[in-house]
Amino acid sequence: MKAKSTLLALGASALIALASTASAADWKPDGPLTIQIGFGAGGSTDTMGRVLAKSMEDATGWSIVVENKPGGGGVAMFTGLSQRPANGKTIGMGVSIPVLVQLVNRADQLPFTVDSFDYLGTVAKAELALVASKDAPFDDLESMVAYAKQEGSLPVATMAPPQVLMMDQTKAKTGAEFSLVNADGGAEVLKLILGGQVLAGFASGEHFQYLEAGTMKVIAGANQSRLSYAPDSKTFIESGIEAYVDPVFFLAMRGGTDPEAVAAISAAMDEAIKAPEFAKIVQNAVQGDPINMGREGTKKMMVDGLANAKVLFAK
Repeated sequence: MKAKSTLLALGASALIALASTASAADWKPDGPLTIQIGFGAGGSTDTMGRVLAKSMEDATGWSIVVENKPGGGGVAMFTGLSQRPANGKTIGMGVSIPVLVQLVNRADQLPFTVDSFDYLGTVAKAELALVASKDAPFDDLESMVAYAKQEGSLPVATMAPPQVLMMDQTKAKTGAEFSLVNADGGAEVLKLILGGQVLAGFASGEHFQYLEAGTMKVIAGANQSRLSYAPDSKTFIESGIEAYVDPVFFLAMRGGTDPEAVAAISAAMDEAIKAPEFAKIVQNAVQGDPINMGREGTKKMMVDGLANAKVLFAK
C-alpha cells in the first residue's frame, strides 16, 4: 500500500508539473513587456539587454520595449520595480553586486530585499577591470597609488557603489586620495577617460575594443581572480587591497507576479540566451559565455551574495 501511495503521489506530482509547463507555454502578455535596464545606454548591460529583448521577440512574437533607468548601479531601477504592480509587464535587468552592496550598507533605507522579486535567470558573469588611457603615467595599481600621492589626488570614474567601495578600501589601505566621478555606465566611463576628465575608471567589457586598438590598458582586475583576457595584470587583492567584486547580470520581476507569467518569461529568456547570436554578443561584452543559473539558482546567488558583499565594508 505504501509503494502504491508513493507511486500515486509521484504520478500526481508529474501531472501537476506537466500542467504547469503547459500553462506557461500557453501564457502570453496582453500587451508589450518592458525590460528596464539599470544602467545607461551603450554599456555592456544595455547591449546584452537589447539583444536579449530582440531574441525573445523573434522567438515568441511578443512585443518587448527596452528602457534605460540608470542610477545607483541599478538600485534606482530595482527600487522602482519593487513598487510597481505585480502585473507581469515589467522586467528589471541589473548586476548583482551593486544591489547586494546597497542591501548590506543601507538595508533600512531601501524599499526592497532579495525576497522582493521573482527571479527569472542570469545572463553572464562579468570581469571588472580598472583601466586607463595608454598614455597614463602609471601601469598598475601600485604605481597609480604612488602617482596619486605625488599629485595629491587622482580622478577615477566609477559606475556603481561597489567600485566606490573598492577605491575607499584602496584609500584606507594606502593613504592615497582619489577624486571619484560617477558615471551612468561603462560607455560614459570610457568617454571620461578618453576625454581626459579622469585618469582611470572601471569597465566590464566596453573597453575591449580600446585594448585591442592599443589606446587603453588594464591597471588592475577587480574580481577575486585575474582577468582571463589580461592574466599578467594583478588583482586588487594581489596588490594588497582586500576587496573584490564578481558581478552577475540577472533579470527579475516584482515578487508576487502570476507564476504562469514568471515561468513563461523565464523560459523565453532561457531560449533566447541559447541563441548563437546572443552568445556572440555576450562574448564581445564580457569575454565569456552566457550563463543562466535558472530561477532558483539566481535567487540563491543573490541570497548567498549578501555575505560576500560584506567584504567590501571590512575595516
